[in-house]
Amino acid sequence: MRFSSQLLVLADYLTGEFDNQQQALSDPAWYVHLRLWQAPIPIFTEDSITIFAEQANIISLDKPYRQRIMRLRETGNSDTPITVQYYMPQDPGGLAGGGTNPSKIQNLTSDQLELLPGCVLNVSVKELASCYEFSAVPPAEAKCTFTYLGNTVQVSLGFEVTQEELKTYDKGIDEETGRATWGAIMGPFRYRKVRSQETRS
Repeated sequence: MRFSSQLLVLADYLTGEFDNQQQALSDPAWYVHLRLWQAPIPIFTEDSITIFAEQANIISLDKPYRQRIMRLRETGNSDTPITVQYYMPQDPGGLAGGGTNPSKIQNLTSDQLELLPGCVLNVSVKELASCYEFSAVPPAEAKCTFTYLGNTVQVSLGFEVTQEELKTYDKGIDEETGRATWGAIMGPFRYRKVRSQETRS
């Protein structure tokens, strides 16, 4: 399937190795120094570009966590031309390190993933002089929850990305109070790409 230039550029902006060193040094009380990996994987290729993501604290790069799958798909809607659907790997620990070792994730199949119906983002696109600016926010009615280690977890997802910077708004939510308990509580994590990865066209 041929994808639009917008979808291909979004995938290009999102894939690679990212670092928020500058932010962590400027405001260490609120922002941990993280490394983020987002790598393309050959799954749902009939209509999507799919990305494996994980992250690690800079002092424990050998212990990546929060493994997840992002499926980028076109909608045909000019207001929100792309959606990002999230999936949870059934064995996230078995995929740990896949961001730097592609052999761990290249044989992943759809039956090894759990669809997270409420964990979806609508992506709007702004075309600038020589690049794009993407903004991904959840639908108003969406509630992103999943089960991890026997506990129900609620999160609020979102990101903005350009050629220069990736900003992530992911936060953990206390279901009783609706308040954020971890993540981008004081504003987005701001990443710079330190290494690129190719996506298929």
